[in-house]
Amino acid sequence: MAGVSRKRKRSSGTEAGPYVLQSLADDLPLAAESGDASEIGINCVEFWEQSDNLEGNLYVGTSAAEILHFVLIPPEPSDALSRPTPILASRLQPPFTASSLPHSHSGIQQILLLPKVNKACVLCNGTLTFYALPELSPAFAQTKVANCSWVGGVDLDVEDDVGTRDDGVVIMILVRNKIRLVRVTEEVRVVKDIGFPASTLAIRRSNFACVATAHSYALLDVNQSRKIPLFPISSLDAGVAVGGEAEDISSTSGPAISRRVSSAHPSQSGTHIDNRGHGRSTSLGTFVGSLGRRQESPNPSSRLRSGLETPDRGEASSPALAVSPERPPERGTSPVKRTISPNKPLPPPPPAESGNEANKPGKPTIPQAVLLEPHIVSPTPTEFLLTTGTGLSDPGVGIFVNLDGDVSRGTLEFERYPETLVVDGQGQWVGSESGTNDDGEEGYTLAVMERDVRLGGGRGIEIQRWDSESEPVKEWIEIAPSSTHLEGGPSQSVPKKVGLRKVAGRGEISIPEVGDKLRLVRLRLGGSSGEASPASFDSSDSRTKASVERVTKEMELFESRTFTESEKEKPLEKGWEAAKNKQEEEIGRRFGKLQSRVVAWSGNRIWWIVRNPLVIRLDTRLEVARPAETENDNDAHLDRSQVITVLNSIRGQELRTGTGPLSLSYIREKAGLLLFTGLIVASYAGIAITEEDKRATEDALLENNIDPRVVLATIPMLREEVLEGPKGIWVFGGVKEVYEHSSLNTHVARSNVQTGERLDPEILSIIKRYLIAWRRKKGYGSVGVEDEKEAFRTVDAALLRVLLILDRSSPAGYGLVPSIRAELYDLVDKGVDCFDRAVVLLEGFGRLYVLSRLYQSRKLSGDVLGTWRRIIESGQDNGGEFVDGETEVRKYLVRIKDTALVQEYGAWLARRNPKLGVQVFADDKSRVKLEPAQVVKILKEKAPDAVKEYLEYLVFGKNKNAQYANDLIAFYLDTVLTVLSTSEAARDLLSRSYETYRALKPPKPTYQQFITENAIAEEWWRNRLRLLELLGRTHGAASAYNVSTILKRLSPYEKELVPEMIILDGRQGRHEQALRLLTHNLGDYDTAINYCLLGGTSIFHPPPSTPAKEANVTREDQATLFGHLLTEFLRIEDVSDRVEQTGGLLERFGGWFDVGYVLGVIPDSWSIELLSGFIISALRRLVREKSETMVAKALSGAENLKITAEFVSRCDDVGPSMELPG
Repeated sequence: MAGVSRKRKRSSGTEAGPYVLQSLADDLPLAAESGDASEIGINCVEFWEQSDNLEGNLYVGTSAAEILHFVLIPPEPSDALSRPTPILASRLQPPFTASSLPHSHSGIQQILLLPKVNKACVLCNGTLTFYALPELSPAFAQTKVANCSWVGGVDLDVEDDVGTRDDGVVIMILVRNKIRLVRVTEEVRVVKDIGFPASTLAIRRSNFACVATAHSYALLDVNQSRKIPLFPISSLDAGVAVGGEAEDISSTSGPAISRRVSSAHPSQSGTHIDNRGHGRSTSLGTFVGSLGRRQESPNPSSRLRSGLETPDRGEASSPALAVSPERPPERGTSPVKRTISPNKPLPPPPPAESGNEANKPGKPTIPQAVLLEPHIVSPTPTEFLLTTGTGLSDPGVGIFVNLDGDVSRGTLEFERYPETLVVDGQGQWVGSESGTNDDGEEGYTLAVMERDVRLGGGRGIEIQRWDSESEPVKEWIEIAPSSTHLEGGPSQSVPKKVGLRKVAGRGEISIPEVGDKLRLVRLRLGGSSGEASPASFDSSDSRTKASVERVTKEMELFESRTFTESEKEKPLEKGWEAAKNKQEEEIGRRFGKLQSRVVAWSGNRIWWIVRNPLVIRLDTRLEVARPAETENDNDAHLDRSQVITVLNSIRGQELRTGTGPLSLSYIREKAGLLLFTGLIVASYAGIAITEEDKRATEDALLENNIDPRVVLATIPMLREEVLEGPKGIWVFGGVKEVYEHSSLNTHVARSNVQTGERLDPEILSIIKRYLIAWRRKKGYGSVGVEDEKEAFRTVDAALLRVLLILDRSSPAGYGLVPSIRAELYDLVDKGVDCFDRAVVLLEGFGRLYVLSRLYQSRKLSGDVLGTWRRIIESGQDNGGEFVDGETEVRKYLVRIKDTALVQEYGAWLARRNPKLGVQVFADDKSRVKLEPAQVVKILKEKAPDAVKEYLEYLVFGKNKNAQYANDLIAFYLDTVLTVLSTSEAARDLLSRSYETYRALKPPKPTYQQFITENAIAEEWWRNRLRLLELLGRTHGAASAYNVSTILKRLSPYEKELVPEMIILDGRQGRHEQALRLLTHNLGDYDTAINYCLLGGTSIFHPPPSTPAKEANVTREDQATLFGHLLTEFLRIEDVSDRVEQTGGLLERFGGWFDVGYVLGVIPDSWSIELLSGFIISALRRLVREKSETMVAKALSGAENLKITAEFVSRCDDVGPSMELPG
């Protein structure tokens, strides 16, 4: 990179102004081969292009009364730098006769082309002749008009309507004291004469012409032969008044129309006067009077000397043309009545003041009027622009007048009074119904003048807008500098004259710089390709590499199945790039072709005055903002304010014609790239950038449509993420130059800092927002990037990397909205086009959790789980986001459908966390359903510790079949018996628990509650509690276990496992043994009573609300069990406990006992008071039963009587019946 040239090539001759000079012809042979050209100058120039070929015709009129006809031979189409070659076709010397006209009119005075009729009018030394185009052969039998002062007045409204028509073209000529309208077709016919002597210039729009004399201007209605005096050319001319009455100048005119233009205020009728432009005054009296002090003449007839009044019709006229008139001239029957006759003698002048009076101090000196050249142009179909001033070296003023003679808008100001004036362009705020025409061409005035010596002197062209509402901005094109050397030409004396004219034809000019900037060229980055991107991180996990390869193959397979043959990307043809370059070169040549109708000349050279293309103007301003071309230049020193000013000047503009849209797009892209690269370089170089500049840079990036890969390639840390693709990156030619220059500076600046590839976080945030904005364009057809696939892959990779860098400073934990981490999640969750590169980046940054989310976006469940397993097992997660990872694994396994993954990772999780792992197989919402036997088999092989958890789920939760209950019981027994067989302490612990419980005084909890509340933190203890619960179940599959098998295993430990033996005795129907163990070995009297109520089915199962019914136990069975329990209570060793428990049993459940039986088994030594409760309740029960029996008997008797009475009544209703035998 260091060897790349740092020079920037600037376009030669390019300017920031609205116009530039382009040579049309150099070193013209103004004199014949043997003549001396030093005294010969160019008087006028015309140009006409033929529609049937590409050749142009240049006509040059000289002061030697010759017309040089040049044919412009166009260059080869492939040679964009060449220009048409002028070939001298003829040297014409028009005939002329001796004239009484002033000597200043010598030589070729005017060349007027009439393309519509293929004719040319040539005025030479006061003689008008006619010729045929293009070869200038004589026309109309060499018709000549002598004593002609000027020719013109072609209707500008139809000037561009080229083509032969029967009605021809009407021109105006001045012959002596008359303006003659002549129609030119295949012959010349006089239309009419208008008496208007001493006129020097006329510009016509339809029936209205603006005419100038040597002193003033007037508006002329050529159809009605009426005129409106306007104002003087020189405001110091004391003999000319401002405004006047509308006068009829026809030979039969009636009284003058009362139409006076006020000298103080413009007319309120007609066109509306816009006072906004330039803040200029629109009062004739104000801005004309302000140019110089005008002394009013005491003679009221003095204004008639201005030449504005109509001369006497009886005055002699020039000889008529030798052609038949179209109609006889109108003649009046009587002379027009005049208030003041021009022949009336003037009053005597006032007496001269004495010398003493003249020399009195304080007497003002009256400025002398200077004869100024009148200038009339018509910028719009309804307006004329006229010039006025005080002197050649004084400022001039341009006044806009409409067809009513009113001032139509503000004035123009010229640095000096113009020598020549031309308008170009229709204007952008006229010509439409709304008053604005933004699509139109900008309107400019071009004025030739000699520049003030203080400003450098020389002659040139002053340019300014005439249609702008803002403050006027004047530009200057120097034609004849004050030195004696003309740029591009030989040394010579400074020409005294600079000419300027708007010609009839449009010349085509080529500016190659336009095409060079706007055509597309390939930008070669030199460090990336479309197949792979350089990887910064080589520490990727092997499992990650395998997943990337698998995803790549899957994507290729998917794309091959998705797209049809016509949609598949075909291999590029050989030579495609050369063909595209050739195509772009041709497009660039078309972009660089411009047209112009304005020419300038000086000495023996002629130039086109060409509209400077918008792209050149704006690009020149951008180039000025760039640092100087030195070996130490650096884009960090970019004049950012200048670039921002250029962007602001085009903000909101939307041009829709020509190269306008491309030009604006190019300028926005170039300006945005300049600002951005300057920002990057400044950040690396440690140069502070204001917040305003940062915001402006971001806005510039977001507003332009430059390929994001170009922007990213200027950043060293993101350059490797750029993918060019097989077609490469194509950008504007001017943008390529900026990149090649700025990227070099970026690398140079980067090598000078010690912060590596770190950028200011604010700049990274700008890049982030820019890339996010580009991602939103994905899927839209108007992206403006040819290779969208590679562009968006680059955007995704760069955005991911930027977010990873910014997220380094985020706190550990899951990202909350809004945050950088949340944006990172959103990026990977929605999927990225650069999947393989994203995997490498996330691996390199150690962001495995984010990597897992990336896999989830592609539904790669195996890679998701594999990444989570890596995090859980290794603890590697730089973001600290995978909180409670095992739970996340369980939730994810429930959601997926892949059976193999569920089995693999469910067993892995069960091995790490049995309770959590079992939930994967046990969850009813799981999308993978496995048979319990299959799950048990998997767990036994891969997670033995989780088998118990799963069996408990099956038995207690799902109430599966007895096989699982037996397996679970066997598991519990294995655990408990293993401990008892190997631990004396465990056996002692159980024995002490019995003793402790028996020692408790009533009321006391049940033994089940006692051992639960006093459980120890041992696995075997917990398993024993679950074993008791499982053995005590009375319904479902859990109760259908194999009692004999269990009892056989428990027999060696029947003293230590008393509750278990009680339950098993009850299951075998050995209720007396069970009640004996409950009463004497445990001392759990309440459980014993509960055992009787439940019919001996369980002791640890919670009793239901209606135990007898739900347990399906009869009262007789309960009475039998209570009888056995009474027997055991009477055998309690402790007398107080015996009496208390027996008395309580009889009192609470006396209804289940027979009184006689109880009295028979109760010891005789017991006091009757101990049994008083039982006896009283028994007697009450007997009395109640007797009373209930008597009531029932009485009710039955009543019911019998009722039925008998109903039977008798029914028999009476039916009556007797006879039944015969047989």
